[in-house]
Amino acid sequence: MDKNIRVAIVHDYLNQAGGAERVVGVLHQIFPDAPIYTTILDKEKLISELKEADIRTTWMQKIPGINKHFKTYFWLYPLAMKSITLSEYDLIISSSSAYAKGVRKSKDSIHICYCHTPMRFAWDFDTYMNGVNIPKFLKFIAKMMVAPLRLWDKTTSKGVDYYIANSSIVQKRIKQNYDLPSKIIFPPVNLTRFKDISLENDEYYLVVSRLVSYKKIDLAIEACTKLGKRLVIIGDGPDRTRLESIAGPSVEFLGRISDKDVESYMKKCKAFIFPGIEDFGITPLEVNACGRPVIAFRAGGALDSIKSGVNGMYFEEQNVNALMEVLNSFDSKTWNPREIRKHAENFSEERFIKELKEYINLVLK
Repeated sequence: MDKNIRVAIVHDYLNQAGGAERVVGVLHQIFPDAPIYTTILDKEKLISELKEADIRTTWMQKIPGINKHFKTYFWLYPLAMKSITLSEYDLIISSSSAYAKGVRKSKDSIHICYCHTPMRFAWDFDTYMNGVNIPKFLKFIAKMMVAPLRLWDKTTSKGVDYYIANSSIVQKRIKQNYDLPSKIIFPPVNLTRFKDISLENDEYYLVVSRLVSYKKIDLAIEACTKLGKRLVIIGDGPDRTRLESIAGPSVEFLGRISDKDVESYMKKCKAFIFPGIEDFGITPLEVNACGRPVIAFRAGGALDSIKSGVNGMYFEEQNVNALMEVLNSFDSKTWNPREIRKHAENFSEERFIKELKEYINLVLK
């Protein structure tokens, strides 16, 4: 790659710390001099890799309370993206699950979009609004905006030169929603955090997740409650009260805890339960990096990361009985922690950087 090439990185919003933000962190590692353009920023939620980065926000940053109510301003993000000027750059790399891919560029520049998923608000409204505590009439008004935002999303999709999908299911959505091809490059998993594997485990199953209803954590709770199996749940969110109300005495809620403690629970768990449908799902691979297997619903990003019998097992239907059936048969399977760790290494940051650089070099030729 030409060292003189001018690069800009664009992301939807930097006000949370999840898998998408980790991708931005690795993009910054690859292009440390590239400015990062985003609509809004919450410095307190910024991942450590981006603390010293050149981050440039839009006029939306000045809206009072924007970080607390950022989802309710969904209709402003396209306008904020339009206000970003990128005419001076040769290469634009967007990390997008909604708006970043709609940023404008000059006719001579190349725009590569790393797509976590097409815009949820436009294509999966109910999932997007899950856990957003607003009055019913405001939610009704929001639903009226689905059609125009879907039109904007599809129209601006044509402004991207090349799409990279983070999983097979996202590749299918890009084809279905935009009628465009994409290259799959799985997101980076920071395996260096997990240096040691556990050759022994304690008698508990584990969930590490934001507690929202679409994650389907209630399936794990009900299954473990009915079977009397110990389940440890790490994380917090708007669905916690409901989940606690259906949990039996074998289920324990720890809330948010330190990364070090999370790692300790990952290393000692019997297995990690992953009952939802995710675009990819980095946490199961972090558990694999600790040498522990995953029990996942056979759908979504899990199809790319879980190899049945090697690093985990699937349950076939998204219901309590199907999960209970797998939990009952789990003890009959022998797991090799070293083999599980080796599988996780296929999704390392180094692999992501190598594949991304190769792809960028290919499209810039």
